[in-house]
Amino acid sequence: MTIDPQAGRPATPDKLINLACLLSDFYSLDAEAKVSFGTSGHRGSAFKGAFNESHVVAITAAVIEYRALKGHRGPLFLGHDTHALSEPAWRVALSVLAAAGTPVVISQGREYAPTPVISFLILEHNRTHPGAMADGLIMTPSHNPPQDGGIKYNPPNGGPADLDATGWIQERANELLADLASIKRLPFRKALQAGCVSVMDYVGPFVEALGQVVDLAVVKQSGLKIGADPLGGSGTRYWGPIAERWGLDLTVVNPRIDVGFSFMSLDYDGIIRMDCSSPYAMANLIRTGGSYDLGIGNDPDFDRHGIVSGGTLMNPNHYLATAIDYLLAHRPDWPAEAQIGKTLVSSTLIDRVVKGAGRRLYETPVGFKWFVQGLLDGGLGFGGEESAGASFLRRDGRAWTTDKCGFCMTLLAAEMSARTGRLPHEIYGGLTKKYGGTDYSRVDSELTEGHKAALGRIAPRSLVGSKLAGLDIIEAWDKAPGNQAPIGGLKVTLADGSWFAVRPSGTEPKMKLYAESLGGPGQLEAILKESRELLFGGS
Repeated sequence: MTIDPQAGRPATPDKLINLACLLSDFYSLDAEAKVSFGTSGHRGSAFKGAFNESHVVAITAAVIEYRALKGHRGPLFLGHDTHALSEPAWRVALSVLAAAGTPVVISQGREYAPTPVISFLILEHNRTHPGAMADGLIMTPSHNPPQDGGIKYNPPNGGPADLDATGWIQERANELLADLASIKRLPFRKALQAGCVSVMDYVGPFVEALGQVVDLAVVKQSGLKIGADPLGGSGTRYWGPIAERWGLDLTVVNPRIDVGFSFMSLDYDGIIRMDCSSPYAMANLIRTGGSYDLGIGNDPDFDRHGIVSGGTLMNPNHYLATAIDYLLAHRPDWPAEAQIGKTLVSSTLIDRVVKGAGRRLYETPVGFKWFVQGLLDGGLGFGGEESAGASFLRRDGRAWTTDKCGFCMTLLAAEMSARTGRLPHEIYGGLTKKYGGTDYSRVDSELTEGHKAALGRIAPRSLVGSKLAGLDIIEAWDKAPGNQAPIGGLKVTLADGSWFAVRPSGTEPKMKLYAESLGGPGQLEAILKESRELLFGGS
């Protein structure tokens, strides 16, 4: 993967988007792309006709029909993040929902709403209103660049919608794109005043309940100094109330919200991307890390986490293993049979930690939707993805969120530091001494039609017995071992336990190549190089 010379440096004027043009294109350009739900909703840029007013109108109308089909009579919690297109999309969605008489709840003061907050509110409502189930819509493209917009639907289980739901909504929305005139809308001011629209304090209940998930009292007692960089995201204004309510020594190092994200440092490829798992995007927090015991960061919709410990950004896989090890030792009230969920492109160190704790592993394809039911019914204590997204049960074993929660994952780093007297990177070091270390990498590259065709032609069994990086390939599969669901790509295991996997991204037009070596950095580089040659002839 080529690293741009400006990676990690402040964005220069030539990297900023034309916000006026973007907003104009959102409202004026016809939809050139069909609605397509990836791993977490429909995403695209208004510049390319991939996320425009018509997309939002059609998707919202399709969700209204889906709610009626499923008998969801409770409120729909509506939220949005800080991307430039999220506020316009939120307004458009509200105009459609209000015209249809759909019961809608919006945040007090039209405040931004993080993804985990919407999940939390859905679950809280449905615990006490089983006859009028709530769901939610969130306007967010997650960590994607500033020119992108996104919309995702969370059903009454609180998590990302499954394939059945997204497939139905996608198909119906594409039908409606050809018949937009049939969809009723209210002017925005009238929508705000509609009888079906109610206003709620999203912040207070969520902040209060956080203490049921993370032991914030021990963090307060420790005096731990925390520096938080929300990367201009939807949870920026949550950190102040959290620090005040729980008495934390927490400083928001950058409280600025700018829909163009002009304050960001550039990501590995020289563009603005609010990816809290990237050391380049997190460079500002890393530079100020010496002023704090612990640095924490999040992406714009706060469903991902970044942990700066010991002056460096922890690899998400390293932190996931550390968090799981700590939770299994410090959550005695969790269900004894609760499994640990991970995506199959996450580190094998997690497998060893789970086995060492006497628990069972549940391994799935990429996509947090695979963990929703387990977190909801207590069958899973934890679910996590290698891309720095995870959530876990409350301390008493009840569900917290069934979508990824950047709040609980970052605050857990503070809890484990306060309780053990060791920072997360130090705890991780102890795990490598106990279970052995690994070298892990993910390489993103251009996704071509040739790559797609090549993956489609490969029969996994045909690779078994071949050699790669000097080792025999002992296993290859295109379905996840935990639930036998298709992984949308391929995973290959070598004789010493090292592996690689490849799949198209569900959020950007990229191909993702993952690899983990048990034989050192040299072997990792060989796996990355030879796996491309094996699958694509090096292209």
